[in-house]
Amino acid sequence: MAYLPRIILTEGLENTPLLWLRAHAQVQEISARDPAALAGALRQAEGLIVRTYTQVNAALLATAPLLRAVGRAGVGLDNIDQPACGARGVKVFSTPSANTQAVCEYVFNLIFSWGRPLVRLHEAIPAEAYHGYRKSVRGMELHGQTIGIVGMGRIGHAVGRVAHALGMRVLYNDLIPITDLDFPATATGKEQLFRESDIITIHTDMRAGNHHLVNAHLLSLCQAHALLLNTARGQLVDAAALATALKAGQLAGAALDVQEPEPPTADYPLLGLPNVILAPHLAARTQGAMDRMSWVARDVVEYLVSTHVDQP
Repeated sequence: MAYLPRIILTEGLENTPLLWLRAHAQVQEISARDPAALAGALRQAEGLIVRTYTQVNAALLATAPLLRAVGRAGVGLDNIDQPACGARGVKVFSTPSANTQAVCEYVFNLIFSWGRPLVRLHEAIPAEAYHGYRKSVRGMELHGQTIGIVGMGRIGHAVGRVAHALGMRVLYNDLIPITDLDFPATATGKEQLFRESDIITIHTDMRAGNHHLVNAHLLSLCQAHALLLNTARGQLVDAAALATALKAGQLAGAALDVQEPEPPTADYPLLGLPNVILAPHLAARTQGAMDRMSWVARDVVEYLVSTHVDQP
């Protein structure tokens, strides 16, 4: 009988990858919101596939003595303790390029939503109102504007390429020298980037030291017409400092697809501000990106099968 690895799935997969996984493994779907049931199932699990909210840490690993592989159907590994997995010999898989295009397109969706809002006509309106829109609505033209990209990884690179194609000047800040750009862009410090950019977009990870990377000091440097976007991690932006800066007119607006915490609580300081777009973590939610992230299932299965040793 063919070997079928035992795999726990905590946050679902897209339909086609899930059907494939069920045909190539023994699959149990158990929510991380039921820790007792999850701990019980993990006693026999060889593989674990998670998305965003399951915390794979030393405590979880202690309940999974047979675990050999963890797959994250996503890009960042913030919720996976990689040193703890390494110490246990657990292989970690993710899909680092799966959502690059989706997030890049979403960034410009947010920019256009802020700078070129649609006026939708649902019924006939008087000529005075019709022409009133044409007289009063003035959008932001991106050509000639400066975009500042904090974090020039895959997504930052994709955003910069599109921005350049639209005629924008591109500034960026990154921890490491970038040598493979295929469009004109200028590396700069964070302070200069915040001073000179008309649009600032955040694309860093949550490595040590990045908590509240966007703080009151950097926000105080913004131009009064600037727009801040965050489609990376909510913890990167000090929401209280941003709310204060927006109320003081230190920048014109913000568009945040991610918050700290998620979902934001009733006391979240940016709720209700008229110059803020808040979205519920949707940047990667295209069908293509979701499918590509879900195919981490194949990596997990192939690794478990290739490293399986039959018991005598």
